[in-house]
Amino acid sequence: MRKVKPARKLGRTAAHRRATLSSLSTQLILHKRIETTEAKAKETRKVVEKIITKALKGTVHAQREIFKDIRDKEAIKTLFGEVVAKVGERPGGYTRIIKLCPRFGDAAKMAVIELVDFAEAPVAAAKATKQDRAKRVKGSKKVAGEAAPVSAPLAEAPAQPEAGEEAKAPESAE
Repeated sequence: MRKVKPARKLGRTAAHRRATLSSLSTQLILHKRIETTEAKAKETRKVVEKIITKALKGTVHAQREIFKDIRDKEAIKTLFGEVVAKVGERPGGYTRIIKLCPRFGDAAKMAVIELVDFAEAPVAAAKATKQDRAKRVKGSKKVAGEAAPVSAPLAEAPAQPEAGEEAKAPESAE
């Protein structure tokens, strides 16, 4: 009877798939948050969760085991320095996947994968109110008729040197 393997193939050979997941894991550890396709995010979550669980041991053997997958010294330092310190008490679930709207070019399902303890609160962006059409459209009749008169005179321009005089540069003390 045919059994379905639990892993996604991501349209790659085994070596290419392993390299892709290694690269995504490295970037996630370094940047704490990456945007990728939903399938890659779900596969990356499996790899990163296992790596962080190994890193919680904190032994040299664990570092060597993780270095087989990650192959980036800065990522290893970040993992054992920052990440393990923050997630030391957490029993699992180190990552979060947030689904996004489809990608514009090919309508691929997109997602953000991030380390849970490093998530920053999203900054509430001020909503831009819709401008009146009269202000948006160039040459609108309403805008042309409502030209406001200049109430205050413009600030005077700096004095220009006379035709015969040259502007003197300030001398610097050396």
